[in-house]
Amino acid sequence: MRLFKAKPYKNYSPGQIIWQRFYRNTTGLPALVFILFSALVAALGYLITPDKSPYANRQLLEIATQKPGFSVQLLKLRNNEKEIKAGLFHKMLFGSRQAFSYYPIESYRFSGDSILIQLFDPEPQVLPLQLAFHIADVCYPLQGMPISSNGQVQVRLLSGETMETVVEALREQVLEDHIIKQTYWLGTDQFGRDMLSRLLIGTRVSLAVGFISVFISLIIGISLGSIGGYYRGRTDDFIMWLINVVWSIPTLLMVIAITFALGKGFWQVFVAVGLTMWVEVARVVRGQIISLREKEFVEAGKALGYSDFRIITKHILPNIISPVIVISAANFASAILIEAGLSFLGLGVQPPMPSWGSMIKENYAFIILDSPYLALLPGVAIMLMVLAFMLVGNALRDAQDVKLG
Repeated sequence: MRLFKAKPYKNYSPGQIIWQRFYRNTTGLPALVFILFSALVAALGYLITPDKSPYANRQLLEIATQKPGFSVQLLKLRNNEKEIKAGLFHKMLFGSRQAFSYYPIESYRFSGDSILIQLFDPEPQVLPLQLAFHIADVCYPLQGMPISSNGQVQVRLLSGETMETVVEALREQVLEDHIIKQTYWLGTDQFGRDMLSRLLIGTRVSLAVGFISVFISLIIGISLGSIGGYYRGRTDDFIMWLINVVWSIPTLLMVIAITFALGKGFWQVFVAVGLTMWVEVARVVRGQIISLREKEFVEAGKALGYSDFRIITKHILPNIISPVIVISAANFASAILIEAGLSFLGLGVQPPMPSWGSMIKENYAFIILDSPYLALLPGVAIMLMVLAFMLVGNALRDAQDVKLG
């Protein structure tokens, strides 16, 4: 005889029941974890990227299109300019202006008060390119030329301070702090930029476009859908006419038109995508409010003298928020795809700001050459992010379906 157990969430609230169902979903929960991890990466930004320059745009042409896992020695040459101090929050959002120039090197040696380097060359020539730098110029921002005499070096710093040191001390400082080994775990692009850093910063662009675009679409869609569904009549007819007109225009075509009107750039993409995604939200909200506007709790609110605004916002909208959340997850995925498409066409985020779509555009020719990973990596990133949001949306839909309880 089979014994039936009581429901595990018998005494739970509706929200807790939905979360328990979502938690048991084998695809939705891992997708949510992936989205949260991506959001953490986007928030930390330049604090975790190997290339901390603005837009992860440090170009080293000598090491262009190197394979994943490539390692090279770099000489850090101190720039002769004042270092701009930036706070942690500023570094996290915008990166930090680099105080050093970097030179990929095959070998180096000291000669008196100078360091001689042989630049890295993926295809060694008969006469390799060599450069020489004064070791004091490598270590400090200088004002004028250093003066060397009998193993002593006198320099005038950019701050105006005069300093004397010995050659041996400068050599030890160069070896300890200014010759480093850099590993490019995902290789470099055609300009010698770190692919891992650009992919990580590109996560910020895609999530930001998705979040703000969905936010704009929710404001417009919920407002118009609520007004049309609650008041009906001519107001509803006009809103439905507007919805049908916008709905009849291809999404990508409308986004391109709005982009042309607002201009190309980071914030313009948010507005352009958001202004095209409110239609689905408005239709769902309108249909849900029409089904609830004649319910007893709405009639009770009217009898108590509550304003229409309070009835809509306090009593009706909380009861229809579930389908809105589900459609928002799908719209988030659509926004990421639209942004990638716009950037690929050159109408979205503009260089040098990294975007997954623009990275594909810059490197798609390498698919048929010997470096297909340059275009495949951002393509896989787009695919995983869109798939994650679609899985979360499906899991939320299943969790809110009482028939599957």
